[in-house]
Amino acid sequence: MDAPLKINAQIELKPDELQMTAMRAQGAGGQNVNKVATAIHLRFDVPASSLPDWAKARILKQNDSRLGRDGVLVIKAQRFRSQERNREDALARLADFIRDAIRPRKPRRPTRPSQAARRQRMDSKTRRGQTKSLRRKPDV
Repeated sequence: MDAPLKINAQIELKPDELQMTAMRAQGAGGQNVNKVATAIHLRFDVPASSLPDWAKARILKQNDSRLGRDGVLVIKAQRFRSQERNREDALARLADFIRDAIRPRKPRRPTRPSQAARRQRMDSKTRRGQTKSLRRKPDV
């Protein structure tokens, strides 16, 4: 990989910021899986990267099992049978992870129950209270 990884219009990652290691894939695959290193282990050190500080903060705030305490993001790609396709998959997943982390979240607007919903709730509470009062012993 010689070209920079394009995240969006402003952010690109240099190839030397990414560490990719080929390793044997896990799981089913017959004899091929035991002798060919097709899986890709991608490591991306977020704090040491060239990302803007605000983007690093948002990425490190993510609650993701792929992100270690030291801020290193580890992606293991072994979906495909060829090393090249797994490499492309790992890079695409890294780009998607970063894009999702830096996407601004829409603020939550608190809502209120409608007047009809409040009236319905009070009516059901009244009915429930009447049902319970009928279970009491009569006042004689």
